[in-house]
Formats: sequence, structure tokens, C-alpha cells
Amino acid sequence: MNAPLLPLLIPNGADSEAALAKLAKTLRDGGVVPYLGPGLAELSKPLAPMTPEALAEFFAGKVALPRRAKGNAWASAQHIESMKHRSTLSALMVEAFAVSVEPTPFHYFLSTLRLPMIVDTWYDGAMRTAMSSQTGWGEVQGITRAGIGESRWFRFYDPAGAETDGATAESWQTLLYKPHGSVTPARNFLISDADYVEVLTEIDIQTPIPDIVKNRRTERSFLFLGCRFHDQMLRTYARQIMKRSAQEHYALVDPEKLTKNEVRFLTTQGITPIAVPLPRAIEIITGSA
Repeated sequence: MNAPLLPLLIPNGADSEAALAKLAKTLRDGGVVPYLGPGLAELSKPLAPMTPEALAEFFAGKVALPRRAKGNAWASAQHIESMKHRSTLSALMVEAFAVSVEPTPFHYFLSTLRLPMIVDTWYDGAMRTAMSSQTGWGEVQGITRAGIGESRWFRFYDPAGAETDGATAESWQTLLYKPHGSVTPARNFLISDADYVEVLTEIDIQTPIPDIVKNRRTERSFLFLGCRFHDQMLRTYARQIMKRSAQEHYALVDPEKLTKNEVRFLTTQGITPIAVPLPRAIEIITGSA
């Protein structure tokens, strides 16, 4: 059991729900940045793979993988890129997310709040779809630099999916940040080990993080929803995106599933775990409880 390693854990029950209700007000006021993992979109029961493990399984069903790559999405992608071609890897990613992931009611709820920033860390387009009926927003995505012959780390897109620039983005009331890319609108994917090695050589000095993200995280907390941190790369990204923000952060967790690495990450990063199931947490945050 990992529970003894969680001194910050808010007990499940009335206390944790009360804490979440208080946090929800700060979220609605723009003081908290929602940081969405694939566990949120998974509530809509999509056909697309919605965990790194499921994506690795998808790759294994398409390409013969060596034992060392099986079960690891990033290593599987690297094998495909190395043994076949980047275009093959990109085509498989498009195939994996060919059926659109439907937004949940919570995606639509977030879209109406006019928040300064929403971070969405999976490859689906559910949050973009939810935002499509709103105005005054746009998106920035991390991009692979494989074969593009450019020094850029990210690209900006307006609501119609047309590429734009950082100056235009400054006028957006809501910024949707997709650090790993997305199938929409332009099929940008950070997925292979090589993609991440290049980014991780620079991420400690924050070069791959857009300036607008750095500015909008300042003095704001993060609330992690539908996220796991059992993979080192996922922990690294979260830590770097949180850097130089507020001191207090929160994550919905299932204490029975937390690994020791996740516990250590939550503790060292000052993230308060809240043991409330995601569907119940959404009821509390939206005020429908």
C-alpha cells in the first residue's frame, strides 16, 4: 500500500469534497489552470487509445516490435520511425485517432469559463472540438523537429485551424496548450524517443515552452485531471510546465493505483493529492453535485 507515503493526501469523503469545491471557485475565477490527461476524454468511451499503454498496444498490432519496445509507446514509436520511416509513424498516429474523440460535458464546461489557459496532454482533439463554439481562443502545440528544417519548437493555430503566430496569440482570452501535439488540426505529434530526446535537452532551460505559456502560468496553480505520472517523461513535462507558477498544485488521484514514483513526484512537486473519483469531482467542480 502506498497510503503511508502520502502525508499530503486529503482523505476521501466530506473533507476532500469540500476542498475540491473551494478549489473549483478559484478555477472558475481563472486562478487555476486545468491540466488534462487522457483519463478525462476516456470518460466518453472513445475508440482511440487513451493511455500510453493502449497506444503501445495499438502499435504492436500494426508492426512487429522488439521485446524492449513492447508496452512502451515512445520506444515503440522510435522503432517504427527507425525501421520504416517517420511518415509511417505519422500515418499510424493518424489511424489511431482517426475516429474523433467526443468531448465530455466537462470539456464543454471548461470551454465556457474563458480561462486564461487550458493544458491538454493527449493527442485527441476533444478539447478543441469543445472550444469550437466559443470565440477569443486559439491553440499552441508542441511539434516534432524531425525533417522540418526549422528551429521552432511549437506552432500556433487559430480556431479555424489556420497557422498563425505568437503575436496574434497574445490577444486570445483562452489559450489551449497541447505540449505533445495533436491529430487536429495539423497532425503534429511528439511521440518517438528521438522527438523527446531533442526536447528534453532544452526543456530544463524552458526553450520548448512557449512564452505565452510561461506568462499565463505565473502565480497560478495547476489542477491535474485524468492524469497519471507513472512514466518519467510524463513527470518531466508536468514539472517543466509547472515551473515558476504558484506554489500550490492539486491532482485527482486513486490512492490504490499510485506507484512509488508517482507518490514521490507529488510530494517533491508540492502537489496535493485529492482522492475523489473523476466523475464525482466533475460534479463538484461544475456545481451539479
